[in-house]
Amino acid sequence: MKTTKSNAKTKKIFLGFLIVLIMLPFSVYAKKIPFLQSSRAPAAEGYVKVKNDRNKNYVIKIRIENLAEIEDLEPAQQTYVVWMVIDGDVTRNIGRINSTNKLNVSFETVSSFEPHKIFITTEEDENAQEPSWNVILTTGNFWE
Repeated sequence: MKTTKSNAKTKKIFLGFLIVLIMLPFSVYAKKIPFLQSSRAPAAEGYVKVKNDRNKNYVIKIRIENLAEIEDLEPAQQTYVVWMVIDGDVTRNIGRINSTNKLNVSFETVSSFEPHKIFITTEEDENAQEPSWNVILTTGNFWE
């Protein structure tokens, strides 16, 4: 009798693990989108990762290598600003990039809006409400 109870318990545990393993890729799936080659920052390479968190918000992570120091660009500006295009071609300022050692940068934010495209500009003010024409890096549209 103990063997039957033990086997039933083992089957339930196994079934639970199997369900978790099947569902895990769907819940943590992250879309990785590369930045397009840029004439404004030809050495810069990077990508954007977008995934949903448990609250169904969008976690946006950016990694860039070889991004030039802001003061080295022409025209000189004060900061790099990250922009997100959402439904209806609405553009939102989602933050500024802080440079790190060796020209490598990372950026992370959370948004309740689904991003369709991410791009980076140089700006005089990190709180700019509209992007300048100084686009440094951009992705293509995510969901094409």
